[in-house]
Amino acid sequence: MSSSAVQVAVFIALTAAVALATWWRCRRERHASDHGRDYFLAGGSLSWPFIAGSLLLTNISAEQIVGMNGAQTLLVAWWEFGAAAGLIVLAQVLVPLYYRYKCTTTTELLERRLGDPGLRRAVSVLFLLGYTAILLPMVLYTGARFMQSMFHPDLSIATLAVLFAIGGLAYAAIGGLRAIAVSDTYMGVVLLVMGVMVTVFAMNAIHWDLSGLPANRLTLFGASDSDIPWPTLLTGMLFAHLFYWGTNMVIAQRALAAPTVREAQKGIYAAAFFKLLTPAIVVLPGLIAFKLYGDVDDNAYGQLVSHVLPSWMSGAFAAAITGAVLSSYSAALNSAAALYTVDVHLALVNPKGDARRLGRTATIAFTVVSLAIVPVYTHSRSIIATLQQLNGLYSMPVLAAFIVAIFFDGVNARAVRWALLFGVALYAVFTFVWTPLHYLHLMFITLVSTVAFALLGSRLMGRAPEAIAAADTA
Repeated sequence: MSSSAVQVAVFIALTAAVALATWWRCRRERHASDHGRDYFLAGGSLSWPFIAGSLLLTNISAEQIVGMNGAQTLLVAWWEFGAAAGLIVLAQVLVPLYYRYKCTTTTELLERRLGDPGLRRAVSVLFLLGYTAILLPMVLYTGARFMQSMFHPDLSIATLAVLFAIGGLAYAAIGGLRAIAVSDTYMGVVLLVMGVMVTVFAMNAIHWDLSGLPANRLTLFGASDSDIPWPTLLTGMLFAHLFYWGTNMVIAQRALAAPTVREAQKGIYAAAFFKLLTPAIVVLPGLIAFKLYGDVDDNAYGQLVSHVLPSWMSGAFAAAITGAVLSSYSAALNSAAALYTVDVHLALVNPKGDARRLGRTATIAFTVVSLAIVPVYTHSRSIIATLQQLNGLYSMPVLAAFIVAIFFDGVNARAVRWALLFGVALYAVFTFVWTPLHYLHLMFITLVSTVAFALLGSRLMGRAPEAIAAADTA
């Protein structure tokens, strides 16, 4: 049997084994009578290992592995170290609040705190725009690009993206969050093992000697002209993590699916521990690739894997990457469907609608839209930088709304809604018109300005009756 045939056989066998194991596990689970909660939150039945596994694999997808290794610098390890801090904030501050207010979506906390369903829907719309225009197409693009750089198939990026989208849609539409979390955990184990193997084989290829790499590639304190200047660690990067790990529905949804706060916290703590170890998988191989091939950008990881792994093992790794892509994509689809179904459709269109059916229809629509946007990212210079920069369009305004809702009493929700528009517009100007500082500094400026706008507007408008009622019932 040829090496390519071995690769394909191992890839198909491992992918099918995870799918079968996921089906077997899910069919044994008891389903909640509330179809919406069962579909979007696994009926509140996820134990901590599945929460931890799903958190890790949802985050460590192709855009992380390809993009961070493609930076080929130790600096990007800060994204992993900061993630652990963000997870601790989620466990200690936000999860108890989400459970106290019995939230199905993270945005529901805003309504519970400020008494305004309009604000909740406004933030949900921002999330939906961010998921469909940025996150979902980026996951498809990076997955397709990795497969091209590793296997050189006679398929275009667009075709590979369609194949990934169909697989992710199957998990999200048929199995819901329970199937996603279970498959995440099984494939997460495979990905972590294979990721460590890639690093070990790569280090063997350079005889465990990283000497000769430029000093600017090995420093954790970036200069002013680097991708991550060190002062940004104290401004935008810190708050980017708080948004992503604390308020982002794609992440927090897993924590909302536990039976108790304590179970959710255990899963989050386990994920935080593993995030401190993942630079060995998402950073070190990029440095090794620089020593072997030079500056090859986002092709670094695929080129390295195809070079150092034996054929059968590269087939297993392709299956792991496929699982990671399907995980991130199906997770974002499920979260987008939950936000649309619970926060928009059931609230405005038909309160008696079938949540499961609506969710499945929404996932199909989001799949089509995200596929149409994939070609936009083919010209990005750095995947990880592009992803983080564009996320600022909605992440900082949304985080500002959560900060105001959680830490300030008597806020006028209409002022917060106006602040959301102000924040999006301000960061859009910084991104597309005038960029005086590093984008992480500009994210911090956007956050502070949006919070100030909301508080000043609230003072001018006066304390809203709905805020008073919400405060009284809290």
